[in-house]
Amino acid sequence: MVERVTSPPAGRRVNPRTAGAAAIGLLLVLGAALGPVLVPFDPVGTDTSASLNPPSWVHWFGTDQLGRDIFSRAIAATQIDLLTAVLAVAASLLIGSLLGALAGWRGGWVDAVVSRVLDTIMAFPLFVLAVGIAAALGNSVFSVVLATAVVNLPFYARQVRAEVNRRRNAGYVEAARLAGIGPVTIVAAHIMPNLLPPLMVQSSLNMGWAILNAAGLSFIGLGIRPPQPEWGIMVADGASYIISGEWWVFTFPGLILMLAVLGFAFVGDALRDRLDPRRA
Repeated sequence: MVERVTSPPAGRRVNPRTAGAAAIGLLLVLGAALGPVLVPFDPVGTDTSASLNPPSWVHWFGTDQLGRDIFSRAIAATQIDLLTAVLAVAASLLIGSLLGALAGWRGGWVDAVVSRVLDTIMAFPLFVLAVGIAAALGNSVFSVVLATAVVNLPFYARQVRAEVNRRRNAGYVEAARLAGIGPVTIVAAHIMPNLLPPLMVQSSLNMGWAILNAAGLSFIGLGIRPPQPEWGIMVADGASYIISGEWWVFTFPGLILMLAVLGFAFVGDALRDRLDPRRA
């Protein structure tokens, strides 16, 4: 009897994009956790005698106008940028899910009020709204986190509201009601677990946007305060040297920022492919 050898299902194969996204995500986490300790130079230490040196074996990414090592600063900036994005996405996910679940379950005037608040947020260009919030609160990590969380809020609230409103009269929900289970438990234990896959995909996609938003606020002077190493600040510092030819000052921080945003976009695509039953 010949044993039949079956190939693994196509949905289980790891494609290069997923592997690349995992690698970028791992590097970002390692950079945030270990980067400030392992970098070869002090990220905020200055040496005016070595200002604007091009990339070399000593300074891999060159130095900036104050003689600070760009490689050390770019790696150390991973911690603040990633932390800001994680806090902002977590806050918008939690608050948006609560508002969406409340509006979708209760309906009526509660749904109308929540929907109008979300419509008001969406009426503004999102980055302009983030600029206004950050300008009102001042330069700090808290203002960047809050501004980013507010502009991301409607994505989660609308998604959860629509799904809860659609499922609140489903058979398993009616069965839970007949069993005497309260509405909070029904939403938390019976409806929300079904929403986790799309919320995970949305969160991973918003992580890249949150990093870009934080860098954009810092670029225009409304984010993290210098001399704190941050990608947006570093790109802004290098922008004034584009014409004079010191390309490395803005190029390397910009490339790392691009890879971070692209990596989280790939993670979102990979999660969507994995969690979508129609793609299995």
